Amino acid sequence: MDFLPEKINNYIINHSQPEPDLLKELTRETWQKVLNPRMLSGAFQGRVLAMISKLINPEVILEIGTYTGYSALCLAEGLQKNGKLHTIDKNEELEELQKKYFEQSIYKNQIQQHVGNAIEIIPTIKQKFDLVFIDADKSNYINYFHLIIDKMNKGGVILSDNVLWSGKVVEEVAVKDIDTQTLLAYNTLLNTDERIETVLLPIRDGLTISRVK
Repeated sequence: MDFLPEKINNYIINHSQPEPDLLKELTRETWQKVLNPRMLSGAFQGRVLAMISKLINPEVILEIGTYTGYSALCLAEGLQKNGKLHTIDKNEELEELQKKYFEQSIYKNQIQQHVGNAIEIIPTIKQKFDLVFIDADKSNYINYFHLIIDKMNKGGVILSDNVLWSGKVVEEVAVKDIDTQTLLAYNTLLNTDERIETVLLPIRDGLTISRVK
C-alpha cells in the first residue's frame, strides 16, 4: 500500500535510480507465476533498501522472509567484498525461483538460502549481523526481534517492513486480528527499547529503521 498521492508517488519513482534489469525480470516472473505478487518490495523500496545497505556496507546481512528474492538482491548490493547474506523463507516452493535469480547475479556466492522456520534457523547462524531486514509473518515480529537483538553488532541496523499495515495501526483493531495487535506492540517496542534508536518512514506500507546503540 502507498500512502502518498499517486502523482507524488510517481514523481518520486521517476526521480530515483531505476532498478537493475535482473530485478525487472524477477518482478515480471513474480507477477506471472507467484501468488500474492504485491508482497514484492518493488522498484522504489528496493532502491531504498539498496541505498541503506550501501551506506552501511555490511559484512553480514540477515533477511527474514525471502519471498522470490527481490529484496535480498537489493540488500546484497551493499555487501562487503567477502560479505554474506543469509535469507530465510518457510515456503520451499519458492526456493528454485529464488535460486534462479541469485545464480544470475554477481552476488551468487555471497547469498545463502535457508528454507524453514526462521525461529529455529536464526540461532544456528553463528555470526553477528550488521543489517537485518524483517519482512515475514507479522505475528512473529516480536519473536524475531528478541532472537536477533543480541546478535547485532554495535551500530547495526534493523529494518522492519509493513509496520503501518495498510493503515490498520491507527484504526480500531478486531479481537481476532493478531497481526495488527502484534504490529502495534512491535512498533511500541522499537520506540521504547533502550538498546536501539528508531525512526518510522512512510515508505509504501511503512518501513522502520532501528539502529543498535
